[in-house]
Amino acid sequence: MEMELSGDLASLDAELLQLPEVSPLALKSNPFIGQGLFEKWLSLPETNRLVKSLVNDAKAGIPLNVPGNTSSPNASTSNPIPSMFPAGSAPPLSPRSSSGSPRITKLRAGPSSLGSPLKLVSEPAKELIPQFYFQNGRPPPKELRERSLFRINQFFYGHSDGLQMNEFKTVTKELCKLPSFFSTILFRKIDVNCTGFVTRDAFVDFWVNGNMLTMDIATQIYTIMKQPDKKYLVQDDFKPVLRELLATHPGLEFLQSTPEFQERYAETVIHRIFYYINRAGNGHLTLRELKRGNLITAMLHADEEEDINKVLRYFSYEHFYVIYCKFWELDTDHDFLIDKENLIRYGNHALTYRIVDRIFSQIPRKFTSSVEGKMGYEDFVYFILAEEDKSSEPSLEYWFKCIDLDGNGVITRNEMQFFYEEQLHRMECMAQEPVLFEDILCQIIDMIGPEDESYFTLRDMKGSRLSGSVFNILFNLNKFMAFETRDPFLIRQERENPTLTEWDRFAHREYIRLSMEEDVEDASNGSAEVWDESLEAPF
Repeated sequence: MEMELSGDLASLDAELLQLPEVSPLALKSNPFIGQGLFEKWLSLPETNRLVKSLVNDAKAGIPLNVPGNTSSPNASTSNPIPSMFPAGSAPPLSPRSSSGSPRITKLRAGPSSLGSPLKLVSEPAKELIPQFYFQNGRPPPKELRERSLFRINQFFYGHSDGLQMNEFKTVTKELCKLPSFFSTILFRKIDVNCTGFVTRDAFVDFWVNGNMLTMDIATQIYTIMKQPDKKYLVQDDFKPVLRELLATHPGLEFLQSTPEFQERYAETVIHRIFYYINRAGNGHLTLRELKRGNLITAMLHADEEEDINKVLRYFSYEHFYVIYCKFWELDTDHDFLIDKENLIRYGNHALTYRIVDRIFSQIPRKFTSSVEGKMGYEDFVYFILAEEDKSSEPSLEYWFKCIDLDGNGVITRNEMQFFYEEQLHRMECMAQEPVLFEDILCQIIDMIGPEDESYFTLRDMKGSRLSGSVFNILFNLNKFMAFETRDPFLIRQERENPTLTEWDRFAHREYIRLSMEEDVEDASNGSAEVWDESLEAPF
């Protein structure tokens, strides 16, 4: 028994012994002192009697009557363990605070000293997390709400019946901070009963209580334009906005006498928007896509700029003019459809037959035309934007799909060679010095720098500024030759205007050419007197 009890000496707390003769540090550093004291206590007669009594009770099944266990009715009120010091010679305990020893306090904190220590830890105070998601938008703060209501009262002052549509534009632009050509669509969004008036209460209910105040401008425009049962925008949602732009913008007044061109202009702008913004290519423009694009900036620019041709993104009339005239030149029978033979004439027969076949196989994009083997106007808009601006991501994705014959997501050496073979044949027919494919392949690898030189991924193409030139090498002979000669004039132009895209430069050159051709045609159709007058010397 001595050996069993002495095994617990390691857990003996020296501070609890309260021995002034022996310091706690000495007991901790020399366990033999504690062992000696323990053996001395075991040798006392009272200790022997106590141990024998406890053993007999345990054998008989009687509950142990030990200190700290007061559940037994026979529990003694005094400590039955004899002291190791003679009576009256025990040293006094050190002064304790009223709260007692921290160690003892922790043991007595719970309902049972034998309970789990996890129960003794008090639960931390619950932190109140403020609401961060609001299904219908975040409500405006009180100060913002009151400031907005004050301004609304100013705009609706004296209009107890509400504002009419022609009076609502100032509310759209100055109060809502939206482009002015959103006035009609916003008015109709609020005037759900088509009364022809928007009252102050109806506007407050939509703009303030509908939490439009706290939305960013992209979310506001998205909410105003989309249909209530949809979670995306379609092309028809943009038509009311474009109609008001055509009716009110000073740079488009000249089109009011030609409604057919107004319609074509609106279609072209919408097709350009979806080409660049709707990256999924499914005709469903989401709020995420709208926020990632530059359409909102272009809309605000169009609202402030009187010269619509300076708004190069989406809204330029000159850009529309170039696209429409290019289509009209190829559409010889003017049925508003283009076939393979028409498209092969594009750019003075710049494209190969093989790449045109891939386009009409609808590999890069499904045609919207309902006539088999024919390309519609929207399909042509996508084609010309991809062809004339191969630096943009939509263009790289368009042509990558064309070259990727097996659709496995990589372009191999054999696929490139398949398209380059026709280029090589055309160079020989034009008495140009042919460039072998092996040399071209080495040049392409140097231009792109792919991760694996045995194939090219779309990521490789998007990571290089020369990817557009690689596609020109494979299927556009005219641009391939221009790339080889490196016209210093064009290089200088690019450096002087780095913000202009390849499409911007192309559209500018083509507009000048087309306008000059039209001037010459008008002059040749005029009378001789008019012709002579135009050539008359100023002196």
